[in-house]
Amino acid sequence: MTASNEDKVIVTEHATACGACFGQLTLNKPKALNALDLEMATTMLKVLQQWQDRQDLLFVVIDAVGQRAFCAGGDIVSMYRAMVDQCEGTPEFIRQFFTKEYELDFSLHTYPKPIVVFADGIVMGGGMGLLAGASHRVVTENTTMAMPEITIGLFPDVGASYFLPRLPGNAGLFLGLTAAKLNGVEACYLSLADHMVASASKETLLQNWKNTAWEIPITDVLTATVSALSNNRGQENRVVRWQPAIETVCDGTTVSEVVSRIGKIDSGGDQWFDTARHSLFSGSAISAAIFFEQYNRGKHLDLAACFRMELDMACRCAEYGELQEGIRALLIDKDNRPAWRFNRVEDVPEQLVAYFFDSPWRQTEHPLAGLSQ
Repeated sequence: MTASNEDKVIVTEHATACGACFGQLTLNKPKALNALDLEMATTMLKVLQQWQDRQDLLFVVIDAVGQRAFCAGGDIVSMYRAMVDQCEGTPEFIRQFFTKEYELDFSLHTYPKPIVVFADGIVMGGGMGLLAGASHRVVTENTTMAMPEITIGLFPDVGASYFLPRLPGNAGLFLGLTAAKLNGVEACYLSLADHMVASASKETLLQNWKNTAWEIPITDVLTATVSALSNNRGQENRVVRWQPAIETVCDGTTVSEVVSRIGKIDSGGDQWFDTARHSLFSGSAISAAIFFEQYNRGKHLDLAACFRMELDMACRCAEYGELQEGIRALLIDKDNRPAWRFNRVEDVPEQLVAYFFDSPWRQTEHPLAGLSQ
């Protein structure tokens, strides 16, 4: 089964030396940095469901066309148009998009076969959702990873409620508040990736897997073949220097306290830290406030509950207007001057934060009520 190269997701099955096969899903919108849209998410989920019960299909590879981006996020331009067209309530398109995206992400976390994600290039937002659930998360020297939602008035979603609070040393809270960018070495250091290989190794890996007479357990064979090509030389780990400070300043009881502590750190002119801090203070104060609440709730929720909470939050963001304004400033008018509702996180009312966690649905009617682990 092979799709046309004109398709947004190229679907391929590769025969192997043992007579079985493995599947490959390739994101194919390189001009749009392989941003995930509703059609792509629907296609990927449908194919994964078809493959999961196939005895002859051993594992799945997810990659993308080009080296510039694996997936730079979701299709936020279409979200903006939907919000402009419908001024009140949650546009149906946005509800459909986030529901399908979260179903896809959840399926990756719970898939019965190994999944290898080859995250070469930019990995942000929706791309992080595809990477986080894989059994083998592979990055390269080209990888730039971030959760930049604070810059558009959204919140770190795609399962970030689950995976960010479980990172070491409060790093997840810092990443979500500051949109800090990570390279491949740093992603592995913080357990957001498992292996780092050279970008050029992808074709070697695919060919090796075709030539392999697969044995059980398949997961161990995949780990061995990827590890044999590991290469993390030549990249600086900027995070390791800041990790003790991040752990200390992010250990606060309120978002105002944490933000204030981050603002007072003497960076010594460190560009990585200063860029991250600038994103926090120029980003949406509402996003910072709701992410802090989301992060602390997520510590105690299972994966399915995290995705249900995020769908509630996403729909409320589409209603409130902050997201629409953030997308306008970044991608529509491109003036980079969003008119945020609040200038400081301490000005965001507690009752407004609570609004974003108020589900539009009864529990049994929730679009993600059927998620189960």
